[in-house]
Amino acid sequence: MKHLKKGSTVLLIACIPLIPLLFSGCVSNTLQEIREADTGILPHETIAVLGRKDSRKDQTESAFIDCLVDKTSSGSKSVNVISNEEFVDQFFPWFEPRTAPLEVGDMTNILKQDKITQKVDEINLRYIVWVDGTTQRTDQGGTVQCAVATGGVPACFGFLTWEAGSNYEATIWDIHSGVSAGKVSSEAKGMSFVPAIIVPLPFIARTQAAACVAMSKQLKEFIDPEPSK
Repeated sequence: MKHLKKGSTVLLIACIPLIPLLFSGCVSNTLQEIREADTGILPHETIAVLGRKDSRKDQTESAFIDCLVDKTSSGSKSVNVISNEEFVDQFFPWFEPRTAPLEVGDMTNILKQDKITQKVDEINLRYIVWVDGTTQRTDQGGTVQCAVATGGVPACFGFLTWEAGSNYEATIWDIHSGVSAGKVSSEAKGMSFVPAIIVPLPFIARTQAAACVAMSKQLKEFIDPEPSK
């Protein structure tokens, strides 16, 4: 992905086949990026990936945050990443569930505290990535019923379908400048279905995994973009 100017947006749609335990559905992935400031990172610098902790809304799943940490810290253009748990422990008690900022903009006052500044310098923290979003399952239809057939052999019949949507947005907070450098978002949608004639055959659309893989690539490109030509 090319380096984008401030305020620009890119929209990509792709069908990503994934491989679950048996079969896989097809997932469409929409990517969006908004850049508000230039970015870059040195080899010794780190980023922290934090999930939203707000009792008033659906909290971002820890499984997605763990996946994003793993994918962003490995592979091509990997960066040093501090997980949500490590960050919360390092900065106790400021980011505990009861005291954590509810919006990324609330970071400003917290990061001005001397103890926080000292800890930031110790771990070479450059960016905080604030992740907001969830995966939801919708529009389920059909049924699959199983019973014991003649001879004691279990048999299932029917057809079950459902849609799943994974919608996540990450705000990248630049510690050095004290401003949001921009946002990247990944929205994955897919239809899962389970036909059953004696044996159920699940075709599962792994939308959360697709959203994680796509966002990790976006995030690495956003933080350490290719030089403009």
